[in-house]
Amino acid sequence: MSTIIIAEIGVNHNGSVALARQLVDMVAEAGADFAKFQTFSPQKLASTIAPKADYQTESTGSGESQLEMLSALTLSPDEHFELKAYCLSKGIGFLSSAFDIESLDFLIQDMDQNLIKFGSGELQNAPLLYSAARAGVDIILSTGMSILSDVEQALMVLGLGYSNKAPDRPKLEDFVQAWSNPSIREKVRNKVSVLHCTTSYPTPPEDVNLRAMDTLKQSFDLRTGFSDHTEGNGACIAAVARGAQIIEKHVTLDKSMDGPDHKASSDPHEFRSLVSDIRFVEKSLGHTYRVPTPVELRNAVAARKSLVAARDIAKGELFTVDNITVKRPGGGGSPVRYWDVLNTKSDKAYKADEILDLS
Repeated sequence: MSTIIIAEIGVNHNGSVALARQLVDMVAEAGADFAKFQTFSPQKLASTIAPKADYQTESTGSGESQLEMLSALTLSPDEHFELKAYCLSKGIGFLSSAFDIESLDFLIQDMDQNLIKFGSGELQNAPLLYSAARAGVDIILSTGMSILSDVEQALMVLGLGYSNKAPDRPKLEDFVQAWSNPSIREKVRNKVSVLHCTTSYPTPPEDVNLRAMDTLKQSFDLRTGFSDHTEGNGACIAAVARGAQIIEKHVTLDKSMDGPDHKASSDPHEFRSLVSDIRFVEKSLGHTYRVPTPVELRNAVAARKSLVAARDIAKGELFTVDNITVKRPGGGGSPVRYWDVLNTKSDKAYKADEILDLS
């Protein structure tokens, strides 16, 4: 199964549908599976006193609040519909992250989205996750800033939400009880994917910790992937080689553009290379059997070696370390039999470099 590649446009459209369409063009041409946006109401996402993250302040300055910054990066409902239609016309899936229940309901009920992404900041947002699961949609969940028990708690919330007995006002013990049910855990396995993630923009390589992706897979047996915030493509390539089934990467047309996420995003050249490299790695992984490929078999005669006469050998002469050696081509007596042949009589005469007949 091919790795699902999600191009995280996010808010790098800077509030412009025209720029968003250009980004869709770029990622569709590169071969991404999804162009992903962010759907939120600024007033429901951030309070008036919410500070910017350090990377946001570095990218956009400290003259505005997080709420003011987000207000300039929203897309209207009509713009969502326009971009979904545009994505479909370009042969790429439309995907969005929901950050509040109103936005979640819009994506599911109005836009008919049956797959919802949740960023790492929503991992503990139980009301939002619960609402999504009760709606029955598939979910991709990033796990930045978490410990393993945080992830399990989120999966417990989703499990109860997916159940046939999801109460309107659940209690903590309801989530635990639901998670103890094997059929509920199986439902979660079929509906939920988790992405290893480090919430740092950009993420230094020493903080990536790709082996934690393995821990998620081993702990929960879910479809697992990697949401990458590093510079360059190396971490994504390594993640695919380690078994990531989903890769998410921020994209931009120009890293120097104004906005909080451009600097830590892939430009068109980097993203095209990423998609190409991922598809190369997928083909390279192959199967688990150590057997020669058809092209190797064709090359074996030229590359391997046989036992040959080091000089002219008379019939009846003993084979010795002085008159036999190992040389190309292959296909004759195997060098593995070298010691068995020593001190035995030759059944025929050989010219120098002639392959020994050991049949």
